[in-house]
Amino acid sequence: MIKVAYIGAGSLQFGPIIVQDILLNEQLCSRGLEIYLMDIEKSHLDHVHSHATYVNEKLKRNAKIVSGTNRDDAIRNADFVICALEKDRNVYWSQDFHIPRKYGFKQVYGENGGVGSLFHALRNIKVIMELAKAMEDLCPNALLLNFSNPEHKICEAVTRLTNIKAVGLCHGVFMGREQLSELLNIPLHELQTKACGINHFTWFQEIKNKSTGENLYPRLREIEQKGDWLAKWHELALGRILFRRFGLWPSPASNHYGEYIRWAEEFVIPQLQFFYDPYDGHPWENNQIPEGVYTVDRVDYDRPWNKDWSKKLLPVGSTEEIVLENEDGSFKSSGEIATLIMESMVTGHKQWLEAVNIPNKGAIPNLPDDLVVEVPAYCDAAGIQGIQLEPIPEGIAATIRLHASIHQLLVEAYSEKSKDKLLQAILIEPTVDSYRNAVDMCNEMLELQKEVLPALH
Repeated sequence: MIKVAYIGAGSLQFGPIIVQDILLNEQLCSRGLEIYLMDIEKSHLDHVHSHATYVNEKLKRNAKIVSGTNRDDAIRNADFVICALEKDRNVYWSQDFHIPRKYGFKQVYGENGGVGSLFHALRNIKVIMELAKAMEDLCPNALLLNFSNPEHKICEAVTRLTNIKAVGLCHGVFMGREQLSELLNIPLHELQTKACGINHFTWFQEIKNKSTGENLYPRLREIEQKGDWLAKWHELALGRILFRRFGLWPSPASNHYGEYIRWAEEFVIPQLQFFYDPYDGHPWENNQIPEGVYTVDRVDYDRPWNKDWSKKLLPVGSTEEIVLENEDGSFKSSGEIATLIMESMVTGHKQWLEAVNIPNKGAIPNLPDDLVVEVPAYCDAAGIQGIQLEPIPEGIAATIRLHASIHQLLVEAYSEKSKDKLLQAILIEPTVDSYRNAVDMCNEMLELQKEVLPALH
């Protein structure tokens, strides 16, 4: 029997559809399957368990569906461990986004890059490292499939500090492929691409027509040059400049790769993220968490004047749950590749993976070997192997190497419980331009988030 443990399964947005993906996979189900759903939020967990039972019965899969709040019971003897964790996300994100800006650091957001991302990473590293260490005892041969951000920083902590095999999964490169499909006016299935870099800062080394083998970069350059600058400004303007100056098309969008670049503010509007009036108090004090705005031109301004603060607030454009069924009653797939990886490792059938976050090990020759990079890969019974790529252009590589050093210092800050190492990572972050403000910002964040951060001395 194959055992899949899902830690953080109580997410009402992603829990049901990831479990649905697993049950849709005939190869996994035909071999005997146990899915153990674990979350500390019992009411949400019960909802996901009910949906899993419904899909299991409707598809006649006969999988064993178990749920509980004990992590160790969930992962004991597991073959695969799925991780999707984030405690009080919007409360802490509002601090990650706004406190660095209070001290003058012009980060775009602070989810995967920027000063705020260091604290985002430490919060999740604390929990996921506890999970990984428990896996060493209870399921040492299992693969950890991580959906939690910041993908690369978390996976680097796990792969540097434990013996657990881990892969980070993100749909950023798939967003980039969708942009290219639209710009080039070519069906997505006809695009052959290779993208690499670090999570939310990836670059297409290859863009081809799958049927003809035509290199589509010349056509993309021509199309980009003719484009109106205000067309898709918030999504692509920064990417167009990066394309012109560094020669490769980036993904997934300005508000993601902009987190790694000091001058990105010229192309995005970070002040709008979680907008609130500080005169009325901060969100983490009055529990009125504003809606997140990831792409300004998708904001719905036609909304009721009076907001009901008693209701759960969600990012603009999101819904309470993802649509799970097609009109004909068949089940949808999420498009995530976690189930594809599990199937490939179980059956031994070799699969192409468009983008995974794994240790470099020479895949990108001019980046450090132990840096967790986002690269295409193949998967089979032996696991995941990144493909060999060309060196990335030096201007891009230089930026990534700086962040590689930040990642290393952050992992050392966690493992050594060192506030000094955290400060070193902060002081070399591209958006930081004041030593005094860096120290004050660090102290304030450590105090604000002391309940969820690892202890640093």
